Amino acid sequence: MSDASGLAVGDTAPEFVAPLVRPGGGTEQTRLSSLLDDAPVLLCFYTNDFTPDCTGEWCEFRDYEWFDDAEGNVQIIGASKSRPLTHKTFMSTFGLDFPLISDPELDLAEAFDVKYRTFKLFPRSKRSCFLIDRDRNVRYKWVGDHPLDPTMDTPPVDEVYRAVRDELEDAELKPRPETEDELTGDDWSF
Repeated sequence: MSDASGLAVGDTAPEFVAPLVRPGGGTEQTRLSSLLDDAPVLLCFYTNDFTPDCTGEWCEFRDYEWFDDAEGNVQIIGASKSRPLTHKTFMSTFGLDFPLISDPELDLAEAFDVKYRTFKLFPRSKRSCFLIDRDRNVRYKWVGDHPLDPTMDTPPVDEVYRAVRDELEDAELKPRPETEDELTGDDWSF
């Protein structure tokens, strides 16, 4: 993992609104803060739907049993430059149960400091994963650092699992406060 790019652990993740394609085909403009109302987010950037490496990556996430057990504790969400219709087909073809964000101009990748030009020509997002807690703090990150092309790395799912599990075990899982009056300090996390 390279620490040279991507938001740092401890940074505040930028608020964003982006088209989110849900399993089953619905697409809606979604804010990060509304996703975090449900649970922390593991946001995973990848290059494009249907490329061999990306297909392998998402099938590995799909097949890794822990992510089924994590429901309610963390949301796994992908982000790539693919369009919503391509996301729908990708999810349907491979039986993916993860929502996918469409980031065609790579604005979200740029906000997370993982926008990259392959061979200085082709804009893409580096493969990367960011665990974002309910206060939008980055609790874990993994960013591909392949020496020729960072889009060629795929996240080590075992490492991601262990890191997320450790963060979830270390954090006290608390519901978000309903009103500002319920805030008792800065101890609201996850």
